[in-house]
Amino acid sequence: MSTGTAIFLGILILALLYAVVIYNGLVQLKHAVAKAWANIDVLLKQRHDELPKLVEVCRQYRDFEQATLERVIAARGQVSSASAQQDMNALGNAEALLRASTSRLFAVAEAYPDLKANEHFMQLQARITTLENGIADRRELYNESVNLFNVRIEQFPDLLIARGFGFSAAALLEFASSEKSDVDLATLFGTRS
Repeated sequence: MSTGTAIFLGILILALLYAVVIYNGLVQLKHAVAKAWANIDVLLKQRHDELPKLVEVCRQYRDFEQATLERVIAARGQVSSASAQQDMNALGNAEALLRASTSRLFAVAEAYPDLKANEHFMQLQARITTLENGIADRRELYNESVNLFNVRIEQFPDLLIARGFGFSAAALLEFASSEKSDVDLATLFGTRS
């Protein structure tokens, strides 16, 4: 074997090893995104299970605002549907709607002292609030994982491997702009000045 052939084979082997390292790194990031999504999905399902209990406790108070309960139920269905389809845009919008309707439910509950004193209501309210905080924390981790993955598949030379093996960008989980704005207390409490 000539020296030129040996150098060529050495370079080829190093290039193949480098491509394998890049591929394995991309696979690791892809699975980190999937794991981060699974963590969010667990909390969404837990909250999904708690909301009907909260609605049922509120329904026991016959004068409780029915429209508020219906909004929570409808928003819950939209979140469930978007989550099942893993449609991050729809999920972000549905989450904003669910958070707004749940906040409205808690605000309306302020007018019902017996409901506010109900032990089950208080436990469910605390549980749902804890779950929503967990979802926000895990959303941040998910978006960080997605960002790392998306950056890697756009960088050279990683993009060559990513395109060759069909890696595609993952969608960030972003909530509607209303989630980022200040709370409109008049809307929340159903009053207008």
